[in-house]
Amino acid sequence: MARALQLAERGLYTTTPNPRVGCVIVKDGRVIGEGWHEKAGEPHAEIHALRAAGAAARGATAYVSLEPCSHHGRTPPCANALIDAGVARVVAAMRDPNPQVAGNGIELLTLAGVRAEVGLLEAEARELNIGFVSRMTRGRPWLRLKTASSLDGKTALNNGQSQWITGEAARADVQRWRARSCAILTGVGTVVADDPQMTARGLDIPRQPLKVILDSRLRTPPTARILAGGALVIGAADLSDRRAALAAAGVEVMLLPGNDGNVDLAAVLAELGRRGINEVHV
Repeated sequence: MARALQLAERGLYTTTPNPRVGCVIVKDGRVIGEGWHEKAGEPHAEIHALRAAGAAARGATAYVSLEPCSHHGRTPPCANALIDAGVARVVAAMRDPNPQVAGNGIELLTLAGVRAEVGLLEAEARELNIGFVSRMTRGRPWLRLKTASSLDGKTALNNGQSQWITGEAARADVQRWRARSCAILTGVGTVVADDPQMTARGLDIPRQPLKVILDSRLRTPPTARILAGGALVIGAADLSDRRAALAAAGVEVMLLPGNDGNVDLAAVLAELGRRGINEVHV
């Protein structure tokens, strides 16, 4: 199972909105096939592993970091593929929190005579897909907050000028956290003060996270660097001129006002969850 989790990590930057999953097929104490889910819409980990194992999969044990799916989505059910291949035993690290699965994959395997077990290295598997679990069980993504401050709690000089506090290694670590996130969220104050790009840099990744700006009064300049490549600005006041200027710059503007006149944060999280956002880097 540890190997299956290692394989699943290869999809850290690519599988969104799907979970990261790895699979290892073992027979007579020898690995005969392994695979990992690379991208939504492409074959799941179990399918890659079964293709690698071929006919030798009959009578083997499959270790999967997440319960095999039992429903037709973009791809056919993996539970059925394991049954058809004649796999004798399936060990899943955790149940799939997706309501469309939620134990149905294990039940399908059991009814077909496949010995199915759940719970091996469950904590590690849950941590790997903590955002997916949050979205499936709470309807909202997992938020991860990054802050850099001095020992006395300062993030800038007394005159407001901002300087790097962290070192090169820490800044590289930030890029990795950004890359695994589905969205990067910031406030309009940061946009106006720093004009950041808010991109994941220095890594070979196939996509950039969605950039989300909380901006109650739609003060984001249409020329802001963060808007390059598209962004979602969430406001509270319907200021038509500002909204039109942002739209002309290719920006999606959504209004989610709260009772206090500011952006409704709970509504923001619900909307991001609805969009399939698993992890948010703040």
